[in-house]
Amino acid sequence: MTLTNWWLYAIAVFFISATPGPNMLHVMTRSIAVGPRRAVATMAGCMSAVLLCLLASAAGLGAVLKAYPSVFDVLRYAGAAYLIWLGIKAWHAPVGAAPEVSARRDAALTPRRLYLTGLLTGLSNPKLIVFAAALFPQFIDARASFAPQLAILVVTFVLIETFWYLVYALGGLRLARWLEPVNRQRLFNRLTGGLFVAFGGALIVGRA
Repeated sequence: MTLTNWWLYAIAVFFISATPGPNMLHVMTRSIAVGPRRAVATMAGCMSAVLLCLLASAAGLGAVLKAYPSVFDVLRYAGAAYLIWLGIKAWHAPVGAAPEVSARRDAALTPRRLYLTGLLTGLSNPKLIVFAAALFPQFIDARASFAPQLAILVVTFVLIETFWYLVYALGGLRLARWLEPVNRQRLFNRLTGGLFVAFGGALIVGRA
């Protein structure tokens, strides 16, 4: 892999990762709910999902999903259902709760639960596998050793993705102060809930 190819790949991933998607939205909402420090568990869950998808793509799962559309459809519908469920849950999330009620609700979000919801959110979009299967070959030199090049691509993706997780988490911290009035909390819940449902709907109607 040439340095020029790596730069092109890094720039492409930088802008792709910056796009608000389910992972970034989930990190931001968790940061608002529990703070950026505790939201690190959510980031770890989302990142685990990204790594699993990238490695699965490298192992050839992307080609399998393309060859067998029915398998892809099952994963796509399951992921869409999960995102829509998240959206409905966000839409109906309570607002203006008493401090002690909010404290109990936030305490229930253990690091394990934060990690698992992040993992499931990240895995809800099987298109990442197909995306990686389409992207990686563009930057890999077939004449050179495959493993080192794959490692560079994956590490680069992870570092850039982590950067954007932190940006969205810190943005959520700033937004949390603005959301103190109940009417703004309700508006935010409706907006994020609607976006998750929209992401789920896009998975259902979209085509790989």
